[in-house]
Amino acid sequence: MITRITASDYEPQFESGEIILIDKQLRKSSFDIVYKVRKATGVKKVGHAGTLDPMATGLVIVCTGRKTKEITQLLTVEKTYTGIISVGKTTPSYDLETFYDTEKGYEGVTEEMIYKVSKEFLGEQLQTPPMFSAVKKEGKALYHMARKGIEVEREPKKIFISKFGITKIDLPNIHFEITCSKGTYIRVIANDFGQKLGCGAFLRELRRTKVGEYNVEDSLTIDEFKEHYTIIHVAVE
Repeated sequence: MITRITASDYEPQFESGEIILIDKQLRKSSFDIVYKVRKATGVKKVGHAGTLDPMATGLVIVCTGRKTKEITQLLTVEKTYTGIISVGKTTPSYDLETFYDTEKGYEGVTEEMIYKVSKEFLGEQLQTPPMFSAVKKEGKALYHMARKGIEVEREPKKIFISKFGITKIDLPNIHFEITCSKGTYIRVIANDFGQKLGCGAFLRELRRTKVGEYNVEDSLTIDEFKEHYTIIHVAVE
């Protein structure tokens, strides 16, 4: 049985090991979450099971103590995301972290085209990591080079998309839900989606709703976590 730390009367044992579900807010990094959990609990051994981009919200799983041994396993499970792809414009980062760099009309895009393209992403495929990512090349994170306008060759990675549902079409916005394997960049899917439609696209919004059996509905924001579970250390003279 796996313990989920939520707003309850449960007395967590952070030092020995807990799995904590955090609902990450916009423009916060996964490292921010780990730092704040470490500070609140006083536990040094803390890690997260999968990075979530600063421009994304949703489920980040944080493990403490002996539960950090389960991070490797958690990294391999499928993840589910909801979000919005906007057509007609592109950005260098494939999301709203950077400004628009191209713009093209999307008048010819139809619902039939959108549903057809979404089905083309299903199954196993190779995906090239974006330049604006933490993937390292010769020891340096790619995003450092990207911010200097440098682009280098990246090795494509094998991914698997088991579900790509279009939940609403309100052009230029396309609402979706995707279930995918580890290492999948939804930003890249958004950019590729625009290329297939012939008008360009970027990722406007992204929210991670599930990691394996874990659901964001069972999570706490980091502020809620700190309010319920901060360990107060009293100095003894």
